[in-house]
Amino acid sequence: MKPLHSTLPAWRALAAHAEALRGAHLRDLVGADDRRFAHSSVEFAGWLLDLSRQRITRETLALLAELARAVDLPAKVAAMFRGDPINATEGRAVLHTALRSNFAGNATIQHEVQAARAALERFVAAVRAGEQRGATGRPFRQVVNVGIGGSDLGPLLVCDALRHEWSGGLTPHFVSNVDRTQLDDLARTLDPAETLVIVCSKTFTTQETQANAQAARAWLTGALGPSAAGEHFVAVSTNAAAMDAFGIRADRRFTMWDWVGGRYSVWSAVGLIAELVIGSERFGEFLRGASEIDAHFLDTPSERNLPVLMGLIGVWNRSFLGLPTLAVLPYEQRLARLPAYLQQLEMESNGKSVTLEGVPVDYPTAPVVWGEPGSNAQHSFFQMLHQGWPSAALDFIAPLSGSWGTTDAQDLALQNCFAQLQAFAFGMTGAEAEAQMRAGGLDAREAARLGPHRTYEGNRPSSLLLYPRTTARTLGQLLALYEHVTFVQGAVWGINSFDQYGVELGKKLAGAIAIEGGRAPGGPGAEGIAALIDYVVRHR
Repeated sequence: MKPLHSTLPAWRALAAHAEALRGAHLRDLVGADDRRFAHSSVEFAGWLLDLSRQRITRETLALLAELARAVDLPAKVAAMFRGDPINATEGRAVLHTALRSNFAGNATIQHEVQAARAALERFVAAVRAGEQRGATGRPFRQVVNVGIGGSDLGPLLVCDALRHEWSGGLTPHFVSNVDRTQLDDLARTLDPAETLVIVCSKTFTTQETQANAQAARAWLTGALGPSAAGEHFVAVSTNAAAMDAFGIRADRRFTMWDWVGGRYSVWSAVGLIAELVIGSERFGEFLRGASEIDAHFLDTPSERNLPVLMGLIGVWNRSFLGLPTLAVLPYEQRLARLPAYLQQLEMESNGKSVTLEGVPVDYPTAPVVWGEPGSNAQHSFFQMLHQGWPSAALDFIAPLSGSWGTTDAQDLALQNCFAQLQAFAFGMTGAEAEAQMRAGGLDAREAARLGPHRTYEGNRPSSLLLYPRTTARTLGQLLALYEHVTFVQGAVWGINSFDQYGVELGKKLAGAIAIEGGRAPGGPGAEGIAALIDYVVRHR
């Protein structure tokens, strides 16, 4: 059984280095290197990664690179792209990269992927051209995606982010939560005759998705007749028997593979709703953007490799500086759902406390990922980040131009973004605050009284990602970038980033509970659950 990665000399060297830097302020670190920006930034294909406001030195980067070599990161990357079964707990390959890059996997897998892509493109073309119609003969104008987790978050983000590239007269909608409010709201506003429903569920047994799919089926067949299920439903699944029982036509089924995890599946048929809305040409650009990052990740030395650098910085902030959260701050409203998407990607992947060999780790792994578009965030939780207890590393993300190609409004967004970078890094001392107030005409006594309230500690570490503009291509690059960041961190921590047993226990317990039947699961706390069920029944 392999020892923990914390026993490696490279890990111990980083721990000692972190201790030596513990009292250093970013003012000192930046002041000690007059070429810090040049030493701490990397460009690739129109992207800029600026790490100059991270609490690092050139030695930190060298030690992190040594840790990557010590855990054999390049070999792990190569194994993933080859299709080795690196998801060891489930005995599966991890080949979402094969959905967009022809150098991932083998010839058989590439043939299957290309055949699936061709089927999707034919269907998309038929729907967008009005050749594929509903039960009444009317073309589809509304598309509802029924899924949860990766079958919802990925395509929802893509549709939102690329709203300015919608075409073909189709409007997307999403139903994920089992409480039925999303579907009920849609049923009151959409015309069933013009509505196509996509059910995304690899097993076609996911509880929430099945409940919503059955409700959607009842709505459509109630309005259009029993045959509507065959005309108005599409499925992304591998369970043929379940699709037969539901009434999904054979020519409206799109496949999945066991080597694609849900949170990595937007590149597959799970992204069908986005492809319907933006068209196959634009969706192809989305895939090509991701493939460009795949090639960069696979072939670029670590010192210029964006995913490797970001992943190693994430390990540094979490495991060595002890920062428990990562705030994702896009200065682009189109990316409002990016923090939620990354929550699943990073926390479901790396929220683990044992190694691949089943040994408990003695270091923290995934941070809590959260966030909000930057301008809005400045007027909500930035107060805590600036003057509360330091608890977050920060990822700032911004396009150079607005999604409509303009620069005037985006200039204001960038001004705010750059100002916040400076404020988080360098803050304002009490003496500086008092001097500023005195210069504004306040007397010395009042300035001294207010000084502590206007002091900013600074020293909050942040990264900045700049990219040209939000397009299908750059969105593909961004999502693939963070996928590989997540991979790097899992490899350094020695955990399995590709299973998610943590989601299973609650699901199983839910199946043992019946509100109307008064059934509660056995085991610890059974009396409390039975009391809650009784309370619901009596007070509903």
